[in-house]
Amino acid sequence: MRASIFFPDISPEIFSISAFGMEFALRWYALAYIVGILVGWRIVVAAVRAQRLWPDDEAPINPRQIEDLLTWVILGVILGGRLGYVLFYKPTYYAANPGEILQIWQGGMAFHGGMLGVVIAAWIYTSAHKLNKLRVADAMVLGIWPGLLLGRIANFINAELWGRQTDVAWGVVFPGHAAQDCGQLLGLCARHPSQLYEALMEGLILGALLLWLAWRRNGFKTPGLLTGTFFAGYGLARFIVEFYRQPDAHFVTEGNPLGLALQLGNYGLTMGQLLSLPMILLGAFLIVRAKPA
Repeated sequence: MRASIFFPDISPEIFSISAFGMEFALRWYALAYIVGILVGWRIVVAAVRAQRLWPDDEAPINPRQIEDLLTWVILGVILGGRLGYVLFYKPTYYAANPGEILQIWQGGMAFHGGMLGVVIAAWIYTSAHKLNKLRVADAMVLGIWPGLLLGRIANFINAELWGRQTDVAWGVVFPGHAAQDCGQLLGLCARHPSQLYEALMEGLILGALLLWLAWRRNGFKTPGLLTGTFFAGYGLARFIVEFYRQPDAHFVTEGNPLGLALQLGNYGLTMGQLLSLPMILLGAFLIVRAKPA
């Protein structure tokens, strides 16, 4: 049975205002970033204020330092996300068009690059303030999932980063020529709503697991457990979703219709899967070596 769920008519803009010859628009994606950061920040603050959750009943960072660290985190997300997209997904294009690298308003951000940017920013901050890196990381990962959840929902609203062609009952008919370009298929093309798969797995399920570990299983008292769970959990979720997510168009060729970045015969890995493997391995390593403080 062919899927027949049509994409809802939702504008990417919540509202727009025109004044003095200029137009300001608030988009769902921008709101997702803002709300995700604010909610994540408040979750982390609540965690460090609950001193009983931490080894020796003492959190590794205080709420004021979290506010300072937040600035570094935002810079890490923006710079790392953009540079990650440039280096991982379109290095040849941007090498030929270096002037477009800073044009982030044109789109193009990579989660794995943003995550690496956050790691570097947090490393610099915790080193400068002589804070315990692993315990601060445990606090930080507790605040990432709201942004992932809302960001993926915003991707769905924007009708971007949709999935591969499918005939499952919940397949979505996304608008636009690119989404409807499904080879020799006659009629409408339905695709996996992979943005919602990611929102569920990377955001809701992973977030619930981290909150449960922190508040119900004394996870903070085993340094590295929450950080390892986040890295392994996100990496595994993204690895799985990549089987259903449509790869970037420049990876898809006649000889590589699945858009594999690493291809060995009829098998291979997408760029998202390649970048997720180190996260899974790092997460597993941290979980295995985590010991109660």
